[in-house]
Amino acid sequence: MEKITILWADDEIESLRAQLVFLQSKGYEVITVSNGHDALDEIKTNKTIDMVFLDESMPGIGGLETLSRIKEFAPNLPVVMITKNEEDHVMEEAIGAQIADYLLKPVNPVQVLSAVRKIVDKERLVRDRTATDYQQDFRKIFTAINSGMDYNEWVETYRKIIYWELQLDRTNTEEMSEILANQKVEANAEFSKFVAGEYVDWFKKPASAPVFSHQLLQKKVFPQMSTDSPTFFVLLDNLRFDQWKAIEPIVSECFRVEEEDFFFSILPTATQYSRNAIFAGMTPAEIEKRFPDKWLNDNEEGGKNLHEAAFLTDQIKRLVKRPLKHDYVKVVNAAQGRQLEDNVLNYLNNDFTAIVYNFIDMLSHARTEMEVLKELAGDEKAYRDLTRTWFLNSPLWTALKKAAERDIQLFIATDHGTIRVNTPSRVVGDRETTTNLRYKMGRNLQYEKRDVLEIKNPKDVGLPSPNVSSTYIFAKEDHFFLYPNNYTHYNNFYRNTFQHGGISLEEMIVPIIRLRSK
Repeated sequence: MEKITILWADDEIESLRAQLVFLQSKGYEVITVSNGHDALDEIKTNKTIDMVFLDESMPGIGGLETLSRIKEFAPNLPVVMITKNEEDHVMEEAIGAQIADYLLKPVNPVQVLSAVRKIVDKERLVRDRTATDYQQDFRKIFTAINSGMDYNEWVETYRKIIYWELQLDRTNTEEMSEILANQKVEANAEFSKFVAGEYVDWFKKPASAPVFSHQLLQKKVFPQMSTDSPTFFVLLDNLRFDQWKAIEPIVSECFRVEEEDFFFSILPTATQYSRNAIFAGMTPAEIEKRFPDKWLNDNEEGGKNLHEAAFLTDQIKRLVKRPLKHDYVKVVNAAQGRQLEDNVLNYLNNDFTAIVYNFIDMLSHARTEMEVLKELAGDEKAYRDLTRTWFLNSPLWTALKKAAERDIQLFIATDHGTIRVNTPSRVVGDRETTTNLRYKMGRNLQYEKRDVLEIKNPKDVGLPSPNVSSTYIFAKEDHFFLYPNNYTHYNNFYRNTFQHGGISLEEMIVPIIRLRSK
């Protein structure tokens, strides 16, 4: 470990000999000065200083003024203020100037060492502890993955994997992050087998199934509504659980999380199917039957998500036993985002307002097409960071902050997630075969059976059948479908991009968060 250098400025430095010797015995280098001017000169000329102990009461320029000057040219240098003065205004000034810590005289060697470790050794100590804790949890996760879990246990295992992914990212623990990434791959392999074995039965026996897209509003949202405050339901297209955790600290500034829950996206984990199902409260096959003029199959021309407002109105009429004043708002471009920001206070007069925000979906697709975004969102961590930056500066967050000034209930949800695909799988189909990389629907499909869940009778899982012989296939794990023509070109183009439509933890187990304005 590189030696840490500490500058200690105190006009009574000789009285601190015990503390200095103690720090040196622990491997730290300590430079001493007796006044603020010398401290400033030392910091300007010696670029190896890692932190400063600064006496508040020194002749010449005092500790607070010295601190102020240090921050002018070394704003990131950690400073610990040491003082005999317990008056509040001294502490407030020091804290306002962004000190790293605050100690009252007399200080003993153990206090000093604790302050040093908390500041300069914190990252290493946290990294080491995080790695140790994950190593202890690794075996538990490994055992769980291979123990034949039910869907609730899969949810908890996925939650735990994301927890460790975020913890290891924060501490830059690269070796452990690589081990976790491999464990996540293994988890997705077992989860794909689990879903393939259970999916048809879940539709035959819904009482033993997880909450699916078409049951989301009925089971998770409508029962929580009251006449006391308006409810906002914000659907962020493609929002994965880890992306929710990335924006949670921002949302928590104005809203209190009351429940963090999950539901399962139906297959295909694609907007046309999962989002229409959410707002209609029906499976795609039921939507096609009830609204034959509003449902378009993949192979038919036209927009596939143009009638969500009508679907929502119909579901409210069917399921809510009282009059419900509601609105449906869809944001797919910057102008509509500004309109939401301008009009959000008007929606406070509604009982229920649904807001669909498409940015994350656009981001994932743009990342496929644009090289610069591939670099900005090259992996899961970067993808989360980009989502967080967008949300913090978005019209949506501005609108929600305005709404939070009133007592509102807020739900944040999604329709499906995405997975970073890496493994190509060959498919052959006719002209009517759908183009999605993670699922295909068509006749006479040829494919690698080990890579897919095949559904030969779509009605069994609530899906429409454009033709009598229509078959759906869903990619497992991180596979993506490619035709033999131009195979190498498209493999290079789509590999390591975020896609959806198939079976993975990230695509299927998605968040539904209930919040209340603070």
